[in-house]
Amino acid sequence: MAASIGNTGPYSGEVSPGGPPDTRELAGLIVTKLAVDPDMSNNCYLLRCRATDEQVLIDAAAEPEKLRELIGASGITKVITTHRHWDHHRALADVVAATGAVVVAGADDAAAITEQTEVPVDDAVQHGDTVEFGECRLEVIHLVGHTPGSIALLYDDPDGTPHLWTGDSLFPGGVGNTFGDAEAFQTLVEEVSAKVFDRLPDETWFYPGHGNDSVLGNERPHLDEWRERGW
Repeated sequence: MAASIGNTGPYSGEVSPGGPPDTRELAGLIVTKLAVDPDMSNNCYLLRCRATDEQVLIDAAAEPEKLRELIGASGITKVITTHRHWDHHRALADVVAATGAVVVAGADDAAAITEQTEVPVDDAVQHGDTVEFGECRLEVIHLVGHTPGSIALLYDDPDGTPHLWTGDSLFPGGVGNTFGDAEAFQTLVEEVSAKVFDRLPDETWFYPGHGNDSVLGNERPHLDEWRERGW
């Protein structure tokens, strides 16, 4: 990716397992991105409210010792799991045990996450709910298709452009995998089109569950191509 939009440092969002995290400083929020697990290369995101230093983690995917180091002495108050797939919550039990964080997940994936991790979901969120930490708030956007309860998280920066964490529902170059299910693919494309692209401006920066970031304006021209190719 090219230089980032609206940040105060040279954030690129290009991270790799075993490498250092990348940090972006917004007016009210500090975002740190870390990749874990060489096989799956999951992205984990630590969000810190600048006003209060309260932190939340998006996707305790793997390598709990690295996540604990990333979190540091300040701890976290919440850990948000974007969806039920195993590679996004392998470190959830360890991180919750170490921090006492409240567990947040989409309502339609909550039972599966608990079944797989043995960690209760404290806050099973629905579309339009908010997750608050310090003076920051994330709006929950429910995106059906990759899993029934996948969620994206919108930080509508009052001092800049919107920022969106999309889990595995949206990547640079396409929507998430629907594993050969054509109906699920069409559902996901239309969900992303209506709830993300129809609502948010081109300069919205989005952070996926794997790989590099992008802005919606780079992807918007290709929506019809995605529909046509069917994956």
